[in-house]
Amino acid sequence: MTSTLAVEFDREWRIVLERVKQSQDLADLHELLNKWRHTAYMEMHEPGSYYRMLAKAEQITRTGANPDAGSFEDMTELVRRRQASA
Repeated sequence: MTSTLAVEFDREWRIVLERVKQSQDLADLHELLNKWRHTAYMEMHEPGSYYRMLAKAEQITRTGANPDAGSFEDMTELVRRRQASA
């Protein structure tokens, strides 16, 4: 994990830890650790993937469209084929 990601994790950790102290509920802490476990795994196998995903999300939010997305009909057909082969 890059030092930039470590700084981001530490920032989120502090925020969530304060929230958990107030609520006495560990659910937010478990959610944070689960998110970062997946992020760390993803970064080990594809360095930079986390920031590429954030950039993609920003692009979709800004434009309101995902240029790489398949059509609804394509996704429906893919699901149908996968269900038929299961």
